[in-house]
Amino acid sequence: GVLSFVSVMFGYLLFSNFYFKSKKIEYQFGELLCSIFPTLILVAQMVPSLSLLYYYGLMNLDSNLTVKVTGHQWYWSYEFSDIPGLEFDSYMKSVDQLELGEPRLLEVDNRCVVPCDINIRFCITSGDVIHSWALPSMSIKLDAMSGILSTVSYSFPTVGVFYGQCSEICGANHS
Repeated sequence: GVLSFVSVMFGYLLFSNFYFKSKKIEYQFGELLCSIFPTLILVAQMVPSLSLLYYYGLMNLDSNLTVKVTGHQWYWSYEFSDIPGLEFDSYMKSVDQLELGEPRLLEVDNRCVVPCDINIRFCITSGDVIHSWALPSMSIKLDAMSGILSTVSYSFPTVGVFYGQCSEICGANHS
């Protein structure tokens, strides 16, 4: 099925290429436009993309607080690099541990508390499988992979409780 279709298409392309080359049709100006125009489009897209990438890299360097977030199956570990000895694990509360009004599958036993109105750099990695650390209400989502350190800088504009979650199905009871 697929092999015969690919073979027929490949044969057709070879035949048509030799057939039209033998006619000696010259469209040099058209070929030049078809080469230069896409190149100019790519360059026009590349310049703003590289400038934003450079700006984003500089923004990560200017942070007042660094929090290393490590994803594990069924919990997250938080380590404040600027405050020695401040590290803890955050497990999702089971249904029987929830108090009235606490959301199921979002509430944890140890919350990560950070100040507002300062630039905080989050360094996200994984200790085992692929995770995805997310704060949906702040539009933050970063993949956490073992051996790779993903970073994002953010300044929380208001005081509040923002529920994070793993947006990757990493096993039963993923947090």
